[in-house]
Amino acid sequence: MPTPPLALYVHIPWCVRKCPYCDFNSHAAREIPEEAYLQALLADLEVDLQRLPQRALVSVFIGGGTPSLFTPQTIGRLLERAARRPGLVHDAEITLEANPGTLERARFRGFRDAGVNRLSIGAQSLDDTLLRRLGRIHDARAVVDAVAAARSAGFTHLNLDLMCALPGQTPAQARADLDAALALEPEHLSWYELTLEAGTAFARHPPALPDEDARAAMQEAGRERLQRAGFEHYEVSAHARPGHHCRHNLNYWRFGDYLGIGAGAHGKHTLPGGRILRRWKQADAATFMAAAMAGDAVDGTEALDPPAATFDFMLNALRLTQGVPATLFTRHTGLPLSHLEPARGTAVARGLLQDRPDRLQATALGRRYLDDLVALFIPQGN
Repeated sequence: MPTPPLALYVHIPWCVRKCPYCDFNSHAAREIPEEAYLQALLADLEVDLQRLPQRALVSVFIGGGTPSLFTPQTIGRLLERAARRPGLVHDAEITLEANPGTLERARFRGFRDAGVNRLSIGAQSLDDTLLRRLGRIHDARAVVDAVAAARSAGFTHLNLDLMCALPGQTPAQARADLDAALALEPEHLSWYELTLEAGTAFARHPPALPDEDARAAMQEAGRERLQRAGFEHYEVSAHARPGHHCRHNLNYWRFGDYLGIGAGAHGKHTLPGGRILRRWKQADAATFMAAAMAGDAVDGTEALDPPAATFDFMLNALRLTQGVPATLFTRHTGLPLSHLEPARGTAVARGLLQDRPDRLQATALGRRYLDDLVALFIPQGN
């Protein structure tokens, strides 16, 4: 079985203030133990590398939290270590998440010099009223300034995160928000609905959100607007200009391998012989740092049996608008296509999956009811 491509995800869990809708492993902090956390990340990376066949990284994604709160020097030391071992392919995509705050903007050139070549800016909206409802600490002007700073720093691959179906938002406001984002000329736009996730402040005190018809209207109008602007809708919430798809996320959706280092980070590893493991690290930052420096920050491991590997593959692959070649299933799971049955036949019969022997691709109906389509592949007994 060929070894899938390998990527690296780095989690930095701190932020200035926890947003009320955020269910990520992130924590507001006045002081961040930057050097201690870097040393823990490097130790965590070394342990992971000892467990895996060596191959160069196709991408690095530094997320959080707000990783742009770390200095460019720290990010540079991390990337320098990754470049030495396991190494980076010659055109590796290296993404850093950043918020539009003044402190982060001042660091953009330093991040570019450190090796970051793709910036993902968490705009979420360009409407000041909506930003306040979301509990964001920036305004629309800060987003505009952040994009200008990124361009001045030399970034030619820029993603904007933008949400719709926000508290009190109308379809007209959603269109205006999208137009304002497009005016900034990003190469990539992640456009997704706000959802109320368990454990968040919004889940405890739910705001009034647009109804289902309004949400559907926002999505449909938004997709059409992005298509007219030259963006390809290549994944559920991802839109890109030609040549600017997010390669790191494509590796996830194509069931590639990835190391996950940092507090709460998850990884997927294909071992010699084709065994597939998922590992996750200690979620609490202090616990993670102590465990990483002691030699093992792993909090849990799961070996994927054939039904679980089949489900995980389809859960990811069916998010892609064009799907994946059917041969990729065998190449990245080691399983014959027969493991997709009878769910595949049922999905085709219901009009949710394309009736193509060479491709695994949802129909338009399947994309609309993606949860129902994916549920067909849940292992029996779960």
